[in-house]
This record gives sequence, C-alpha cells and structure tokens, in this order.
Amino acid sequence: MSDLLFEVNGPIATITLNRPQSMNAFSEEMILKWIDSLEKVRDSDEIRVCLVKGNGKGFCAGGDIKAMNAGKGFFESKEDVTSTALARKNSLWKKVQRVPLLLEEIDKPVIAQVHGFAFGAGLDMALMCDIRIVAESTKLSESYVNAGIVPGDGGAYYLPRLVGVDQALDLLWTGRVLTAKEAKEKGLVTFVVPDEELERFTLDYIEKIANGPAAVIQFMKRAVYQSQKMSLRSSLDYISSAMGIVTELPDYQEGVSAIVGKRKATFN
Repeated sequence: MSDLLFEVNGPIATITLNRPQSMNAFSEEMILKWIDSLEKVRDSDEIRVCLVKGNGKGFCAGGDIKAMNAGKGFFESKEDVTSTALARKNSLWKKVQRVPLLLEEIDKPVIAQVHGFAFGAGLDMALMCDIRIVAESTKLSESYVNAGIVPGDGGAYYLPRLVGVDQALDLLWTGRVLTAKEAKEKGLVTFVVPDEELERFTLDYIEKIANGPAAVIQFMKRAVYQSQKMSLRSSLDYISSAMGIVTELPDYQEGVSAIVGKRKATFN
C-alpha cells in the first residue's frame, strides 16, 4: 500500500500520511508523493481546500529514526546512504524541504488534522499548514534535540513566528512534550477538540471554507502572509488591488445581495 494517499472529493483535497506501522515517519516514497500531491493542489482550479492528516495512532513521528540508525540517512532510501555532508544537505533540499516551499506557493487554505502525536518534523509539517485542528489527547514535541539533529525542514522558521523566539528556543532546546492544551495556550495550534469530535469538527470547518468565495479566500491568504514581509504602505497598496479585482467578481454581487436580502449567500 502507498505510503501517502491523495484524494480529491469535489473542492476538497486530502493528503493522508499512510505508514501507521512506522508512526507515519517519513519515507522517500511518502515525501515524493507529498511533493506531487502539493503540486496538484497548487495547480488545480477545482481544489479549494487541502486537508493533511495521518492514518493510525498518530499524525506523524517525523524522520525515521530506525532508518537513520541503520545508516540510511533521513529516509528509508538507499540513495541517502552517504558519508558526505553535501549529499545529506542536498537530500533535504530536494525532498523534505520541497514541502514547505510548495506550501508557500499554495494560496488555498491548508488544514492540518492532528491526533495522537506530532513529533519533530511531524510537528513542523503541521506548523506549515494555515490552521491546526488538534484532538485534545494529542502530544506535541520539537524532539530533534533527543536525536542530536537540527530542525532541517523549516521548524526554526515557523516556530518562532507562532510562539516567539524565546518560547521557540525553549521548545527546541528541551524537546519538551506538550499537551494539546499547552500547545494551544502557546499559540502553536488553532483549535483543540475532544478526540471523538475531531473528524466531524474538521469536516464542518473545511466544508464551510470550501463553500466560501474562493478568490476572496485566496486573496486573504496572500495578503496575510505577504503583509508580514511588507511595509504598511505596500500592504495597503496590495490589498486595494485585491479589492478592485474581487468587487468585479460574481461572488461579490451574490454576497451583497444575500446580506441585503437577509439570506445565506451561495458562492460559485
């Protein structure tokens, strides 16, 4: 069976990590299929929302420690058996690091549904998503320090942007395991829900977004992320351009008409 499953159901794409016997730890096949799936999400005009989740007892344990111990590098791949630092660097660049770079190119909402555990690069993969919906029994950890490695997938980029520099360093230096509630208090996750409600809550949330005005939602995502790197003047200039475009679209007419008519809008 495939290490990663990709399914498109109407406007919703679902990426499922599928190595439950290895706690969904990364394999070369999983990463390559992850990259291919994200490219499809990026390029599709039909897909409006992407969900990322894991099969089995948890979301993702990150890198495959057993493979590393066997001298196979970061994945279960013979190609990663090497003694050169440059080759290991290039392996990260061509594989795992393609995931955050592709996610940066996707202007559609990407939602992580997390249960059980999310450790190391598994946690960072959730941090790369726009929204994190987490079951209340979930355990989360930036566990790299326990294996004597650094966060090679982008954790050092995403983590301080969510929790602040001091909190990020604390979590990275100690590898401390957080409960879902503690992670929520730190701003690491968006929603914490009872375990038995995780699937229903996530589906309802995703369907609401998928039924919204697609172009507006995409422009909102671009504006939020790009504005973090812009001056106020540049941000306002960008958003005024977006406003000019969206007010020419049918969804704008439908939205205004629905508000005036006191009814629920039906967007294209």
